[in-house]
Amino acid sequence: MTFWLVRAGAHGEEEQEALDNNVVTIGWNEIPDLRNIDDRGYLKKLYFNFHPNKTPMHLAKVVGQIWDFAKQIKKGDLVALPLKTQSSIAIGRIEGDYEYREISPEVKHIRKVKWLKIIPRSEFDQDLLFSLGAFSTVCQIKRNDAEKRVSDLLEGKVKTIELNDLDFESESIIEVPPLGIGELDVEQHARDQIVKYISAKFSGHGLARLVESILSVQGYKTLKSEPGKDGGVDILAGLGQLGFNQPSICVQVKSSPSPVNVRILRELTGVMQNVSATQGLLVAWGGFTNDAIQEAKNLFFSVRLWDQGNIIDEIIENYENFNDELKAELPLKRIWTLVSEESN
Repeated sequence: MTFWLVRAGAHGEEEQEALDNNVVTIGWNEIPDLRNIDDRGYLKKLYFNFHPNKTPMHLAKVVGQIWDFAKQIKKGDLVALPLKTQSSIAIGRIEGDYEYREISPEVKHIRKVKWLKIIPRSEFDQDLLFSLGAFSTVCQIKRNDAEKRVSDLLEGKVKTIELNDLDFESESIIEVPPLGIGELDVEQHARDQIVKYISAKFSGHGLARLVESILSVQGYKTLKSEPGKDGGVDILAGLGQLGFNQPSICVQVKSSPSPVNVRILRELTGVMQNVSATQGLLVAWGGFTNDAIQEAKNLFFSVRLWDQGNIIDEIIENYENFNDELKAELPLKRIWTLVSEESN
């Protein structure tokens, strides 16, 4: 059994279709059915016919990925799909051979998969995130007993993160992995480091304090519940000097690494009525189950969902306006880096 990375578009374009249809898929939809192609050299010529201006290095890299997807992945292999719409990674098990079947105009090359679990990125060790952060659409993940460690995650064997465990100056954190700097998503790596730090530094009720700080610098007057029974309300927020202006927001914050289901979302909508809030914000560090995400789409004008990725987005956007105390607790520095053409 082997562990593979298979992406669903550079921006997650085919992500939801992959999850909904229980498949993994690749792009390159100009390439026809691969089932009868048994020669890698022929596949290279076929690809070159569609992309005659590509370099030999590009040809070798892309053809290798297409070949692996169609010919090398086997039934029973584990597969990871890093999600773009959530700060999580879907893990599944391959259940079928390569097929050429049009599920949508952008989903034609597929492998059937049984999705086993969607796991927040914060639950993965940094070296696994390094490997899963490669820009490749398809690649085998085999360093550092990756398959066994992902199997442990599937079984719920989660390691508790302590702040003292995180040494952000150590070589084990900042070294460039063997896949090469040009193939590493540096931005995602930086975000993953911030996520790890927040998991340790702002655990439990500390996450509600961080969310309150974000809302405060956005101009909201806030009231945060103390630890303990809160009646389903962690934060109340309203605009204006006294907080009487609209929107009035009821916020519920879940710091557990487990995804929040639709029941919690429905509880929030009920509490919103009890406190006369016009909008609701459900914050879940562990992300959301698919049923919660789908129901939230029907509540677009009244409810928003924030997972790890959304919180990081808000921190980056509002960081300069945080007070000095919070900046000291969460020390960040803006950097610039060159974007390679391959990742553009």
